[in-house]
Amino acid sequence: MDSINYTPQDILHKQFKEKSIGKGYDMADVDEFLDNVIKDYDAYNKEVDRLSDENERLKAKVDELNRQVEVGSTMPSPAKNQQPVSNATNMDILKRLSNLERRVFGSQINEGENNDSHLL
Repeated sequence: MDSINYTPQDILHKQFKEKSIGKGYDMADVDEFLDNVIKDYDAYNKEVDRLSDENERLKAKVDELNRQVEVGSTMPSPAKNQQPVSNATNMDILKRLSNLERRVFGSQINEGENNDSHLL
């Protein structure tokens, strides 16, 4: 913002030259001042536009990074895949295995016992 000519205080306290002949201010002095004020407004508007664009770019980047964090938190990490965490004890696992075997092989075991009893 090096191209700014006036601060708000400069504008407030500006004293224009008076005409040497007649009443009023020197129009060239007023015009020059107003031209510089317009240049300042243009510089401020360009800076506001630049900052708005940068703000939008940064918001988009934040949104993108938030999506990456959300996706990353739902994906299992390699450490989780290497050693699953379980609260089951060995006894619980054996009971579950036994129940599964009875369900899967139970009918076969019962049929086998019936066949074996005929042999005796």
